[in-house]
Amino acid sequence: MKILSLFSGIGGLELGLEAAGVGRTHWQVEKDPYCRSVLAKHWPDAERFEDVRSVTAEDFPGAELICGGFPCQDISAANANGSGLAGDRSSLFWEIARLARSIRSIKFLVLENVPTLSSVRGGLREILRELAQSRFNVEWDTLSAGSVGALHRRDRIFIIAERVSPDTHGKPLRDYKQRSKKRRHHLQTSRKAEPSHNGPKRGLRLDPWASESGICGAVDGVPTKVDRSRLRALGNAVVPQVAYQVGLRINELRGNQ
Repeated sequence: MKILSLFSGIGGLELGLEAAGVGRTHWQVEKDPYCRSVLAKHWPDAERFEDVRSVTAEDFPGAELICGGFPCQDISAANANGSGLAGDRSSLFWEIARLARSIRSIKFLVLENVPTLSSVRGGLREILRELAQSRFNVEWDTLSAGSVGALHRRDRIFIIAERVSPDTHGKPLRDYKQRSKKRRHHLQTSRKAEPSHNGPKRGLRLDPWASESGICGAVDGVPTKVDRSRLRALGNAVVPQVAYQVGLRINELRGNQ
């Protein structure tokens, strides 16, 4: 599939998805100059844009998957002001929604954010309603970096949305389990979401992976003297190994079509 990455950062999401064999990254949208320099090094053939608010469907012909970790400042427990998706930064989610509606070739969305997205004011309910009204089936889970071998917890919520054919009423994404004794992964479906004119009838939430490391006082493996641009990019990055697991799930869904 042709991947369009929004809010790309240093490319953790697309790196994991590509490693899982989901597709190849053709476009990236990222405003930070340092991050764009990292992206240019690792994806020299991809086309890059700076402002998600100025791009349109015509910029991404044939895009099949949109991935993006939209800003969390108005959602995060550390910085949240209670505004959620109405906030100045986190409201950029609606740019994802705009492109998902206007790019007719899109088959999947992969969204990432902090776990407080699922809180009362976090905005998950609004996201599910928007995706359902745009004819996407949805599932989500809170996954941790610790569950793929990292020495820090780093919980993040991931949302997978699959577009429903306009000539069908659609079915919820099927229940599934993935187990790995080596890494002690355990994902299990407990609820489901399906498109409807009034939003999803129910939400699908997966139990978090059980294996988590303790909270460390410092970032493991990062030198003590790191420039701020690099440290900020690392802090905001999606762990590729977690995105890889999300990519495997997308492959399952594609295999069931």
